[in-house]
Amino acid sequence: MNMAETELRIDVVEDADAGELLTVRRAAFVTEAQLYDDPHIPALTQTLDELREDLARSDVVTLGAWVGTRMIGSVRVGLEEDRALLGRLAVVPDLQGQGIGTRLLMSVLTYLPEDTKEVWVFTGQDSKQNLSLYAKHGFEHQYDQNAGDLTYAYLRKILGEAEVDEQIDEDAADGEGTEPS
Repeated sequence: MNMAETELRIDVVEDADAGELLTVRRAAFVTEAQLYDDPHIPALTQTLDELREDLARSDVVTLGAWVGTRMIGSVRVGLEEDRALLGRLAVVPDLQGQGIGTRLLMSVLTYLPEDTKEVWVFTGQDSKQNLSLYAKHGFEHQYDQNAGDLTYAYLRKILGEAEVDEQIDEDAADGEGTEPS
């Protein structure tokens, strides 16, 4: 499947899509688990009930990427005061490397409250592709934090009018509308 020839839709994940979201995350995070030799990373151990509870939270927005009726990626956004924390950016293995993760990452901006000043993201310290993706989009490394045998790198991007305007321009060029807040 060539993403340039296919219509990609990004929208909020609803409870009805929880099972499919769980499947997408597990498929995507197997590679990460292999990289760290740890099958117990949270994205792989979260239960369907825990995921449904997370989707119901008012301080969390989970976006999904679909081609037709197939969910092919997702990202979780936790909202806290004037910050957003991105996590669990996932793309199904057979479509990785085609810009879907980038589209999800950039789409997050249109779903953030207007007063959001900074966006944080975390990933495994040894996840070079992830770190490269985030750096390419203006995230700067802030600190590392140990969680058991895994060390997470935390990166931050300060938002300004330019990022929001740029995203609106990209959406217009892609023929996508923005969702009302």
